[in-house]
Order: sequence, then structure tokens, then C-alpha cells
Amino acid sequence: MTYRSNNIAIDEIVASCGDDIHGALRALLLVNEQLEAELALLYAAVGESGMLERGGGPLH
Repeated sequence: MTYRSNNIAIDEIVASCGDDIHGALRALLLVNEQLEAELALLYAAVGESGMLERGGGPLH
């Protein structure tokens, strides 16, 4: 994403929260927490599969 498209996305998020910056930040924090939980599950699944031990390398 470019700087301009990031700003557009931010403006849209804030607008969807009725121009409430704190509400937008709360929503983004909740989304971030969900994504972190999903990432932890993904890493756990990859770890259980042994993929990393066999040289599968990092996911990112």
C-alpha cells in the first residue's frame, strides 16, 4: 500500500466510526488483536507439522 492509499483507508475507518478517532483506534486495536491470535494459531499449526524443523523457513 502506498502512503496515499493508507491515508484513504484511515479516513474511511475514522468516517465509519462517526469521525470518532478513539472509536476508530479501539476498532483497529480489536482487529489487530484478532489478527495476532490468528497468526499465533498459524504458527502453532506450522510448528506442530514440523515444517519449520525440516527447513521450511520463516513464514515472512
